[in-house]
Amino acid sequence: MKYLIVFFGSGIGGVFRYIVSLFAFRILPAFFPFGTLIVNFIGSVILGFVIYGLADRELINTNVKILLGVGFCGGFTTFSTFSLETMNLLKDSQFLFAGLNIATNVFISLLGIYVSYILTR
Repeated sequence: MKYLIVFFGSGIGGVFRYIVSLFAFRILPAFFPFGTLIVNFIGSVILGFVIYGLADRELINTNVKILLGVGFCGGFTTFSTFSLETMNLLKDSQFLFAGLNIATNVFISLLGIYVSYILTR
């Protein structure tokens, strides 16, 4: 049953990732992978709220935690896409943007988790 919960959550997360990425691509400059950055931040905020705001306070059961934390956030966030985009920047000798991509994704994801932690306390 838990596998189906993860499967369902991942599918929903993947669809939302696609929507957010398309939206970002349409409104932000294409020279930098802003869609991935945005998705990683939003996913980190959601995961922080799921864990710190709901699960730690026992406001959700294990299945909901798995649905949202493992399934949705796992399907929504984009570490593999982040890695591919960084590699493509490196291959194109865009070393500054590659470094900026690494630093901002790590920072923004940690910031998202931290914001959730602070807001749920």
